[in-house]
Amino acid sequence: MSGAKTPVLVTGGAGFIGSNLADRLASEGHDVLIYDALRRPGVERNLRWLQSRHPSRISSVTADLRDEQALADAAKDAKAVFHLAAQVAVTTSMVDPIDDFEVNIRGTLSLLEAVRHHNHHRGRRTPVIFASTNKVYGDLGDVDLELVDDAYAPVDPAIRAHGVSEARPLDFHTPYGCSKGAADQYVLDYARSFDLPTAVLRMSCIYGPRQMGTEDQGWVAHFLIRALNGEPITLYGDGRQVRDVLFAADAVQAYVSAWERIEQVKGRAFNLGGGAANAISLRQLIAHIEYLMGRKVEVSHGDWRAGDQRYYVSDTRAARQALGLAEPTDWKRGVALLAEWLRAEKGGVPVPAPSPSVEAA
Repeated sequence: MSGAKTPVLVTGGAGFIGSNLADRLASEGHDVLIYDALRRPGVERNLRWLQSRHPSRISSVTADLRDEQALADAAKDAKAVFHLAAQVAVTTSMVDPIDDFEVNIRGTLSLLEAVRHHNHHRGRRTPVIFASTNKVYGDLGDVDLELVDDAYAPVDPAIRAHGVSEARPLDFHTPYGCSKGAADQYVLDYARSFDLPTAVLRMSCIYGPRQMGTEDQGWVAHFLIRALNGEPITLYGDGRQVRDVLFAADAVQAYVSAWERIEQVKGRAFNLGGGAANAISLRQLIAHIEYLMGRKVEVSHGDWRAGDQRYYVSDTRAARQALGLAEPTDWKRGVALLAEWLRAEKGGVPVPAPSPSVEAA
């Protein structure tokens, strides 16, 4: 897939995952068109980084997903579309559900319609790979848990061994869960109803270089940034909640593989995360950060937040088999790599702003 004359469109391409994906694609010789509202602090810096690394490969459009004409124009010549732009925070969706709806549902539907229209009139099959979220499975309140080594673990041995599979019924909680879940279903249905080659990746916690973590999104980087700055970390809930974490390069490989195999995986959704081998509690992450820093980290506590899952680990067997993915990066090594990147970038990582964020989910 190299040397093509038409660009790969990456919505949210200046965000964390989007910039890593755009860098991979441009490095392999693809022209990349980044469509990003550049709202989130630090994403302008990611865009400049991409443009400096690939001056002849990277182009950009600064626009919102709600700008239907700009979106249609960006999709016009695309040979593939990676749709990562979104309103990404549960907390923001609780403050302004209408804005969340307009960005995540209407924006996604507008993009699908644009690609369908262009495909029909140009006789082509431009694929769309969509970044969804594990929040489509709700709070998993019916999964019985027990405490093991200061972390929640499922009582069910199958879930404990492998995590939550795609067979789990969808159960949308919070406006964010509803909007991402609805967009997820639209993307899948466009494969069913219109034979559009689409696939969905329901992401767990992705972390790595170029992540400007905040309290609302990107918690691994957020914890590290706070620790490096000597600032306290706030744990919402008891800190024993468990997530599987996946290094950015491994997530990027999954997106590229989905494109390469789109005719085999079209119409399918895959859970994408670090899996059971990379499942950690918030407390365990803080303990590892303290090990890396060589000192204690100050921790404060807050109430549980809406829609917060006490346990979520992706069952990645379907994704690994269908997309041909290798073993993911061990989380301790990946967190150390992210800490090194953040140290190197010290002074360049922006202070998180409380404004609504629109970038990669």
